[in-house]
Amino acid sequence: MGMSLEERVRSAVAALLHAAGESQTELATALGVSQAQVSRRQSGTAAWSLTDCEAVAAHYGIDVLELLAGPTRATEALPAARRRVPGRPASTRRPAVIERGV
Repeated sequence: MGMSLEERVRSAVAALLHAAGESQTELATALGVSQAQVSRRQSGTAAWSLTDCEAVAAHYGIDVLELLAGPTRATEALPAARRRVPGRPASTRRPAVIERGV
């Protein structure tokens, strides 16, 4: 049996964090939540809501369906500009631009 949807989302978020070179704290700041909330979602103590998934996908510049598909699809969809560059310090990364519709 394959991964559950919750496991796929947690794995995809972990893969995106790694691929983008971000910490849970940086993701939490972008989502407007605490690092502890991201940690609980990543550990499975709390679930990522659909609204959370939309916000994570927007933060990384991918479609929410790619996030829900799991880590491989999510990281393949990650735009090159959002990928970490080996050897480049974190402080020189370009911040993500999030456009939120009203």
